[in-house]
This record gives sequence, C-alpha cells and structure tokens, in this order.
Amino acid sequence: MKIEERRVHVELGDRSYDIVIGLELLDRLGDLAKEVGIPTTSSCLVVTDANVAGAGHLEKALASLQKAGYKASEAVIPPGEESKSLSQASVLYDKAFEAGLDRRSAIFAIGGGVVGDLAGFIAATYMRGIAFVQVPTTVLAHDSSVGGKVAVNHPKGKNVIGAFHQPKLVVYDISTLGTLPAREIRSGVAEVIKHGLIWDADFFTWMEASIEKVCSLDPEILADLLARSCSVKAAVVEKDEKEDNLRAILNFGHTLGHAIESLSSYGTYTHGEAIAIGMVFAAELSLQYGRIDRDTVERIRNLFIRTGLPTEIPSDLDPVELLNLMRQDKKATGGKLTFVLMSAIGHVDVVKDADEATVLELLRRLGRNEQ
Repeated sequence: MKIEERRVHVELGDRSYDIVIGLELLDRLGDLAKEVGIPTTSSCLVVTDANVAGAGHLEKALASLQKAGYKASEAVIPPGEESKSLSQASVLYDKAFEAGLDRRSAIFAIGGGVVGDLAGFIAATYMRGIAFVQVPTTVLAHDSSVGGKVAVNHPKGKNVIGAFHQPKLVVYDISTLGTLPAREIRSGVAEVIKHGLIWDADFFTWMEASIEKVCSLDPEILADLLARSCSVKAAVVEKDEKEDNLRAILNFGHTLGHAIESLSSYGTYTHGEAIAIGMVFAAELSLQYGRIDRDTVERIRNLFIRTGLPTEIPSDLDPVELLNLMRQDKKATGGKLTFVLMSAIGHVDVVKDADEATVLELLRRLGRNEQ
C-alpha cells in the first residue's frame, strides 16, 4: 500500500527541522539523514530498546544507514521507564566513546518516549551537544519526539535532569505502529486528543468522526492524524520553545495524570490512560469554574470512552494523597496548585493557585464515580 508522504516543518531559526511521516521510511533513513546534512564521515550511534530491536526495526535502520555510507553502531537498552536513569546514561556515554563519536556525529533514537528522552539527553550532553534524529515507533512518541525536551529521571522526580535539544529530523515510519499492542495505540491517541482540546477544535471534531479508523490503524487516516497532531505541537513549540509561558498548555491533563501514575507506582496505568483521566478531570474542574458547560464535558468524555480509554478516577486512590502529589507537580509554584483549564474545545488557559477545597471535593466525588 502507498500513501502520500506528509512533512511538517518546525520553524525555530537555525534549529528548524522537518517531521517526515509515511510508510517504510526506515528503509530511507540513511538518505533522509544525508538530506539534512548529517555527514557520513563521522560515526553514528543507533539507540533503541530490546522490544523495538526484537520487532526488526533496528536491523532495518542499521541497514539503511550503512547503505547510505554511515558507520553505524548500536546500543540496546532495557525497555521501560527504569531506563531513563543516570546509570543507563552512563552506559550510553561509554557506548558513544566506543563507537568513536565526535562533534559531527549523530545519535539516532528509534523507539518510544523513553528511548527518545534518554538518547536525546545523551546527544544534548555528549561533547556539549551533537546532532540527533528522532525515529518514533509508538503513537505516544509523536508528542515527545517533537519539541526538543530531553531528560532522565531522578529518584526524587520524573524528568528533572534534562535539557532543551532539538532534533535535526523526526522520521515517523507508521509501518512500525503495526507491531504495537492495542493498549499502546489507545494510550498514544490520548495525547493526540489533547492537541485537539488545547488548540484545534476542528481537529477534535475530525477525531470524533474518525476514531474507529484511527484505532484500526488505517494508514491514510493515521498519516493525517499524526501530521495534524504534530502540527499543533510544532505551532506551540515555535511560539514558546523553552516553556516560558504558552508551552505549559501542553500539560493539559497532566497535573492529575502524573499523580495517578505516581500513586499507582507507574505500572497500573499507561501514561496515556492516566492523562485521559486527568483531562476529563480538568474538563470537570473547568465546568466547576463556569468556563465550559456540561455538554462539552460529556462530548470530551465520550471520545475517550470510544477510544477505549479510562475516564474515571480510580476509587482505590486516596484523594488527599493525589492532592499532595499535585502540589509537588513541577508546574506548581510555592506548593500552590496550577491547572490547565478549558474555556472551549480548542482553547485553554493556565490557571494558577486553584482552590484546593474545590479540587479535593471534585477528586472525592469523581473517585466515587458521581458525575
């Protein structure tokens, strides 16, 4: 099957780059790297995890790079959030030295958000910064692969050790998505829905009409979905590259979502599932503040339900503990709650110093599933 290739441009001056979306792009990875000026005279390192390597994507990428004239080495990390650590970063620095990487070299990150964040962090810090290419292989990674936020975790906080380091190129081969479990597909779609909710009402309406085809991995629909979603992320990043103000809207649903992930020990819910619950909660809180109406909340909830995502706060999670975790969220200032709230589908605002009593009452009510 053939589909038309999509390209989304991220305009950041001398840090600008393209997002290339299409089928069988791993076979063209080497040529695409040469197009953006990554020299074949320096070695490169391909970072992936064991799951992605096992699916055959690493082998394809290496073959394409070598055919284009690159001397490519590989580094395979264990799958999972635990790999976003300083200890795993140290292993990759060793791999970079062993591969002979220099200041003109590039790192290729092939995988989901963990691989992209970790490999990007290595690229940002090795020899004070070298080029890297994002090759996302999950739907969720369409969000993390665009925008240049790279990081590792610390025992005291997620993503607290990091940098802004834009990729030279993002190559999105949607052929790789066919190896994903259905749950991972749904989880990734949560971030796509978020982009419609915060920025583009027409895109949200399009998703309402197309969600079944999206979840069945229709290639043409997927290409449209990813191009439109990446365009939203690109537009926000272009206006606020380093999260001085506007970019904070990308955290819609994450205040509660991160708390749910943390309190359930990062294993019960995927990131997308947790932020789906967080987005419905943020819509309910927006209703409490008189910013939107009940029909809008139900329209949002129904799209998540149709996608197969959870919308209710788990009744076994203590509302007070969730509130305490939200106070520690990196968007909070001085322990005061900060939420991204809606005024309409397609428009949100950052609301600081949210009333804790209102938030706690809503956590308790929704935790009992009393809508």
